[in-house]
Amino acid sequence: MKAMKMNTTISKTRLLLLLVLALLLTATTHAAAPGITGPIFNLTAQAAFISQPDGAAVYSWGYGCDLSAPQPVFAPQLTATPFCYAMQVPGPTLIVHENDVVTVKLLNGLPAAAGNTSILFPGFNVNATGGVAGLLTQEAAPGGTVTYTFTASSPGTRAYYSGTQGDLQVEMGLYGAIIVLPASVPANCTSGLHAANLAAEAHWSESDFRLAPAAYDHPDTCYDREYLFQFSEMDPKIHTAALAQITDIATCVPTQSRLTCPTTLEVPTEPYQPAYFLINGRSMPDDMDPNYAAQYPHQPYNGNPHMHPGELTLIRVIGQGRWQHPFHEHGNHVRILARDGNLILSGSTITYPGAAAQALAGRLEFTTDTTPGQAFDGIFYWSGKGLNWDPYGHHPGSSDASAKLSCTPDANGYNTAAPTAINFWEWCQDHNKPMQVAPFGDVAGGGPATLPDANILTNGAWYGGSPYLGPNATLRATGCMPSGATQTNAPNCGATGSTPPSGTIANPPSSEAGFAFMWHSHNEREITTNNIFPGGMLMMMLVDSREFVIDESN
Repeated sequence: MKAMKMNTTISKTRLLLLLVLALLLTATTHAAAPGITGPIFNLTAQAAFISQPDGAAVYSWGYGCDLSAPQPVFAPQLTATPFCYAMQVPGPTLIVHENDVVTVKLLNGLPAAAGNTSILFPGFNVNATGGVAGLLTQEAAPGGTVTYTFTASSPGTRAYYSGTQGDLQVEMGLYGAIIVLPASVPANCTSGLHAANLAAEAHWSESDFRLAPAAYDHPDTCYDREYLFQFSEMDPKIHTAALAQITDIATCVPTQSRLTCPTTLEVPTEPYQPAYFLINGRSMPDDMDPNYAAQYPHQPYNGNPHMHPGELTLIRVIGQGRWQHPFHEHGNHVRILARDGNLILSGSTITYPGAAAQALAGRLEFTTDTTPGQAFDGIFYWSGKGLNWDPYGHHPGSSDASAKLSCTPDANGYNTAAPTAINFWEWCQDHNKPMQVAPFGDVAGGGPATLPDANILTNGAWYGGSPYLGPNATLRATGCMPSGATQTNAPNCGATGSTPPSGTIANPPSSEAGFAFMWHSHNEREITTNNIFPGGMLMMMLVDSREFVIDESN
């Protein structure tokens, strides 16, 4: 039994490693927190089919933009062509500012048999007008409208979802997110660490895709990059039953054996047996395709985070289904800032540059649980500190001078003097400790472990001196050029160009050269698609060295 378990573990490990390598070779698209800006929104609820990686097209309901109303303004600014159709899962992310008076007009475009529908905005005092009275709020009858108005009284990330027959309508896809940006920007968001990261971003001609410099009106909530993830699950039996009943109602003709036709749905929602586990409406690997990809007209948002070492990355996470999802962000713990728009404060006061505020008290979490309907905002950070090896692949014995970049520690031990340096934010204590020198075991050289043959470790000759941020400073910064081409300091790859394994770099900076961390549900079934691994609620955080420009415009 133990041997079988070990073999299973090894098999899974190899599969995960293959997945990591495949992603490093192919992933060039990115996420962010895309949505539409308010404070006035014209939404509709309609039906459509959403796709899954196993080829299934699942009948679903979702909120979308009322195409008869003025088209929305999209954020952040994108070079790709964003869209907001009449149905999407999750619904459009609504982006507003603190103290905005928000108006959401909802048109019920669902099949008449589905009955009324509505939207709840937990955390806000909502005034609903029009429509018909429902159990929790005013509802829009089939073909009718209802209007919700509220003041965005506090910043943060929250869910919105149907308040009508939630066991069916939320399952069918009627949910979304609302992001409230703070009314003011803390003074320290443009100084210190953040100023250095902005300088590096400017040097490498990288655009700023944040919605705001801070998540809250608090000095400890400044960030450098952000992503929104909505976790949910889906039981296709419920969706199939809903479609069958709607079709039956629409086509039913009374006969002698069937004197009357049904007019309303009676869809059983128990027992609940989800087969699809979604991040922003998609399953892996679909969640790593671009935002607004044409092949997902009703699933416009992806789940493919990137960052640079030293950046504070804000993750906005919402549990949108019926199950709790234990999600593990490999690479570091997540510092929880707030839940449901409520900062977690200690009560003690700390003096910050230009301000004083209560200290945050949110804990570091190894696994971030998302309770249904609950949202949290948290900070993920990675610099390479504590690895006991140099993830930049610097090698003091190399004949290449560029592989000997200096690391001058600041007061905190990081290389921050030159934001233009490739190893900006390197943890200097581990400088010149390459993971592999021979390229076999490196314990004698001060490394953390003796590794197996590199060809085994990396599934072939894709190895270039370091399995993380690239082989060395020169190759990371310039890649290798085909024979006859010229580029300052660029090594020549020979006649075959830079296609691995002829070159020493697997992923030129023009495509990818990152340190990959798997982010996934800790419920093993949730990293499957219809019980097939890998799939489901799984994505990758790619930490790219500075010269790789993270383009979040798609």
